[in-house]
Amino acid sequence: MFRTEFTIEWGDCDEAGIVFYPNYFYWFDSTFQRFLRARGLGQRVLKQRFGAITPIVDARGQFRAPARYDDPLAAEAVVAEWAERRFRVDYRLTVGERLVAEGYELRAWARIDAEGRMAGAPIDAAFRDAMS
Repeated sequence: MFRTEFTIEWGDCDEAGIVFYPNYFYWFDSTFQRFLRARGLGQRVLKQRFGAITPIVDARGQFRAPARYDDPLAAEAVVAEWAERRFRVDYRLTVGERLVAEGYELRAWARIDAEGRMAGAPIDAAFRDAMS
């Protein structure tokens, strides 16, 4: 499991002073990018080392309680499922002990060819090991 933190900023909120829901998806992705970097990876490294990227093919979020400006938001991520060409990352976002959102991203493993075209491919074992 990977854990990181954010502080909710004024611009993250709607007129009611609570987080505007699309921002949860932004935090899911930001958490994944931090997860990669914590494992010595990152999108540029994935392209250089594996010739691959990890596009999102499905995402879901459930919003359990409001979060507000200045709240400290903790985000946890875990790769919950592996398939041959896809993997699912589950997320839990909390403020203190209160669950405010949870969800997932289903990501594909896509190789990039010399012309820049993308095609699904089996996930590299070294990537799977680094993220497990």
